[in-house]
Amino acid sequence: MPLVTGKELLEDAVKRNYAVGAFNCNNMEIIQAIIAAAEAENSPVIIQASQGAIKYAGLDYIVGLVHTGAKKSRIPICLHLDHGTDFRQVVQCIAQGFSSVMFDGSKLSLEENIAVTKRIVEIARAVGVSVEAELGKIGGTEDDITVSDREAMLTDPADVEYFVGQTDVDSLAVAIGTAHGQYKAEPKLDFDRLAKIQSLVNVPIVMHGSSGVPDKDVQKAISLGVRKVNIDTNIREAFVRGVKEVLAQHPGEIDPRKILGPAREAMTEIVREKMRVFGSSGKA
Repeated sequence: MPLVTGKELLEDAVKRNYAVGAFNCNNMEIIQAIIAAAEAENSPVIIQASQGAIKYAGLDYIVGLVHTGAKKSRIPICLHLDHGTDFRQVVQCIAQGFSSVMFDGSKLSLEENIAVTKRIVEIARAVGVSVEAELGKIGGTEDDITVSDREAMLTDPADVEYFVGQTDVDSLAVAIGTAHGQYKAEPKLDFDRLAKIQSLVNVPIVMHGSSGVPDKDVQKAISLGVRKVNIDTNIREAFVRGVKEVLAQHPGEIDPRKILGPAREAMTEIVREKMRVFGSSGKA
């Protein structure tokens, strides 16, 4: 079926009180694993590509692979740009066939973030593409985006209502204590802050850096209004684990299919597990 927008998927998640998983891709095997998991779980899904993924795989390849997978699938699939910081690249993704984009203006001042986000919303909405924005700074490293612990800044609820009102975004990523990459210790999420933010705006909330967050905390965040949960690191870990296991057992193996096939299966399983945690299984 054709790609759907993030707005469409998250509106249903709001109505039925679950979260849609947004899984980062970098190559064909990851895209295949995400779609296979969605079909097995009968779950809507967001496949997202970061600026680093686009640089690595190429924009045309990512768009082509996801569109091909979506055409052959009965599952509603959204192709989303994750952490777009370059205005021109965000617009290029819209033009090339992404059905949803994120503009990350978290390193800008509040007013600058609003101004650029508003322009992107106007462009995207004219062609039926949804927009996610970010308020606050999410720590850690993900591809081209690095935010130190010192720079990380939790979202100020006082800014949320104003920001959403000015930009009219479709969803909002907030900083409540999560971080990109692998956690050194169990994260401490600020649920009171999340509840306050949710009480102030009527847009779906997005939680980034969720790979190392305990399932119970993810589910609590969903109960407080999170409707999109981003997963990247767990997929990378499964990929590498699958490759290592094959090479450990068969160090002389040179067939990429025999190396990457088990890695694809490992990624499919972790994505399926996450979908069950998010409550999206059976919701397609």
